[in-house]
Amino acid sequence: MAESNFIDYVKIYCRSGRGGRGSTHMHRAKYLPKGGPDGGNGGRGGHVILRGNRNYWTLLHLRYDRHIQAEHGGNGSKNKSSGKQGANHYIEVPCGTAVYDAETGEYVCEVTEHEQEIILLKGGRGGLGNFNFATPTNQAPRYAQPGEPMQERSFILELKLLADVGLVGFPNAGKSTLVNAISSAKPKIDNYPFTTLEPSLGIVSYRDGRSFVIADIPGIIEGASEGRGLGLRFLRHIERNSLLLFMVPADTEDIRHEYDVLLNELAQFNPDMLNKGRVLAVTKCDLLGMDEELIEMLKEGLPDDIPVVFISAVAQQGLQELKDILWKEMNSESNKIAAINTQESLIHTPKRFAYMDELADDDEGWGDENSDDDDIEYLDEEEIEDLDDFEYE
Repeated sequence: MAESNFIDYVKIYCRSGRGGRGSTHMHRAKYLPKGGPDGGNGGRGGHVILRGNRNYWTLLHLRYDRHIQAEHGGNGSKNKSSGKQGANHYIEVPCGTAVYDAETGEYVCEVTEHEQEIILLKGGRGGLGNFNFATPTNQAPRYAQPGEPMQERSFILELKLLADVGLVGFPNAGKSTLVNAISSAKPKIDNYPFTTLEPSLGIVSYRDGRSFVIADIPGIIEGASEGRGLGLRFLRHIERNSLLLFMVPADTEDIRHEYDVLLNELAQFNPDMLNKGRVLAVTKCDLLGMDEELIEMLKEGLPDDIPVVFISAVAQQGLQELKDILWKEMNSESNKIAAINTQESLIHTPKRFAYMDELADDDEGWGDENSDDDDIEYLDEEEIEDLDDFEYE
């Protein structure tokens, strides 16, 4: 089976640049034999910076370039010349990428806007040259500061698609058919479970030139929170959606039961997802001939605390009513408040972080490979004996 180009999870090792050391040079000239100290400062090491880029759709470009290293700062030199500043290393990621510490699972940051920049690791500051330490009573200091060391850390990058409405349903519930019917997206459609293997987005046109974005993910099954099926891995893509559209086929034996199972799987994955607005769509009503009496019978026992709509994407029935309901729910005041509260909740639950390591590739040797610590030049002991008395400005 060919490898998918949709990569939404990657583990990387990052290392910032170390600061250059200050110089201990003494000025010498033909007519100035005792010119005094003129050692320059070391340059700052490069930062590792995360930058949002709307032209990227997945994390595939990081799959084979997972050792990120910024440039070291240059050493100071004579004539009070400062060392070269190390070049920053920019990591371009799609909007909606969240970053977590690879060791603890602690949330670090999230990029949500184009060209948004976040410093993941700061480069070490350059050491001060000996000319900074000259005083009337110590006119020829022969010591300088070494540069600050580099920082290194492993991160987990998770892509979460940014959409207004997320589709939730069992395999073969008609999610991709609906996306195909109301948007320009063309997901693969077929009559067998797990036809959809990758999340996809569709832009839905609404009245008066308005539009909203809908996210289709692979179907989830009962027990997904225990590792069954594909849905658990892709549920992160609807964590940022402001509204969830549950989809259950009309020919299901017990619509309410399937809805409750789906709700339970979301709660097991992330309890905060239950605070989102919800709409239930009963799909494939063309199988019932859109008979009003049968529809009335199906309404019995369905949840009465959320909007319910009966649709047929194949027959193009009930779709405008569905869009009206989705638009109304997305823009309701209660849903906006719930969306804000959910956005602020980004901490991993133990169950959710447990599956991360299963997705990551083998990272043996990270932090040792491509390391050039052996070429670090250190000052002599006599030159640094008084360094403890000085601090960086």
